[in-house]
Amino acid sequence: MAGPKRNKKDTDRKWKKRKKDEEEDSNNVDDPGEGNDEDGVPGAAKKNAEAADQGVKEDEFGAKDYRGQMSLKSDHASRPLWVAPNGHIFLESFSPVYKHAHDFLIAISEPVCRPEHIHEYKLTAYSLYAAVSVGLETHDIVEYIKRLSKTTVPDGIVEFIKLCTLSYGKVKLVLKHNKYFVESPFPEVLQKLLKDPVIQECRLRRAVDKEKETTLIPQVLENKGLPLFRSSQPVQTELPPPTDDEIKEVVPEDITDFYDKMDKADEDDDEEANLKTVSFEVNQEKIEVIQKRCIELEHPLLAEYDFRNDTVNPDINIDLKPSAVLRPYQEKSLRKMFGNGRARSGVIVLPCGAGKSLVGVTACCTVRKRALVLCNSGVSVEQWKQQFKMWSTGEWLQLLLSLKLN
Repeated sequence: MAGPKRNKKDTDRKWKKRKKDEEEDSNNVDDPGEGNDEDGVPGAAKKNAEAADQGVKEDEFGAKDYRGQMSLKSDHASRPLWVAPNGHIFLESFSPVYKHAHDFLIAISEPVCRPEHIHEYKLTAYSLYAAVSVGLETHDIVEYIKRLSKTTVPDGIVEFIKLCTLSYGKVKLVLKHNKYFVESPFPEVLQKLLKDPVIQECRLRRAVDKEKETTLIPQVLENKGLPLFRSSQPVQTELPPPTDDEIKEVVPEDITDFYDKMDKADEDDDEEANLKTVSFEVNQEKIEVIQKRCIELEHPLLAEYDFRNDTVNPDINIDLKPSAVLRPYQEKSLRKMFGNGRARSGVIVLPCGAGKSLVGVTACCTVRKRALVLCNSGVSVEQWKQQFKMWSTGEWLQLLLSLKLN
């Protein structure tokens, strides 16, 4: 009995090895019928800040020594961040300016882990792209991260931030009047894009006059103000906020001053009026083509919906109930979504129990158009149905179209 068992084991081992070798060979063969996985990925997104410290020595525990690349500031105890050359950022949760630094890091980076005292984040090309999409500029990101850091910020991190943000956020794909337009306040950027033959093929030409075919459409965007959201008072955080006297004693002025400056600049952008833009219309059948090509040209398109000027899709009679009161962080996320009087495309990420459903219902009530709510279970469908009943009024049944995925 021992002989057959041994032969069966050998046969199984050889079969598994042969199957593994075949899989490796198939993965190494390029299929001419399929596109490259890196097609449509901006060059900046292919950069990885974590690769910048491959030559750094490690100790027996795998920890890397960056002391030769960064200098500790004299007032490092008053600053909350450690910025490593590999793009990882460590935040002291007990810092008096924790809230300011936390809000900033959430906007520019991705969370890695957040234990009680030290939180870890990571800079990526896509997190920086998201930062630009909500209005942060390259100079502000670099300047504030320098002010929050306990050490000098590595040159490689500064270059990585600039590489990922300088060309982003300048061009938008806007849906208005049931038509798609590529829009920008920078005419030279659109002229550069229109020199590309792929984008030329995606442009929709309606004018009979050939001279008008190459003319960009000028427009002055009138600011109609932000939607008003009913918000509650700020909720108590886990750590009690420091008093004004404590902040004055331990927090450098350049941190709070610059944070207030960025907040003020964000409000000024929301109140900005008569913004001059130029645009050209895009063939709806080639939306995906132009989005992919603009990414390859280092100018990803930010998607927006001009719902206030949409006369094609009728408004529906829906509004929030008086009992629906938003928390400050919910209001902040919605202000980012509707910051310029349009609906920005994106993802709002909130933890469990933070009221994502109310944020979604409020967004639908703000747009006042038909919406499709996609759920991954029948339970979620019923939950969303109850949330719309709870927080909204009017013709909510026309708004809620549920898709149950088995």
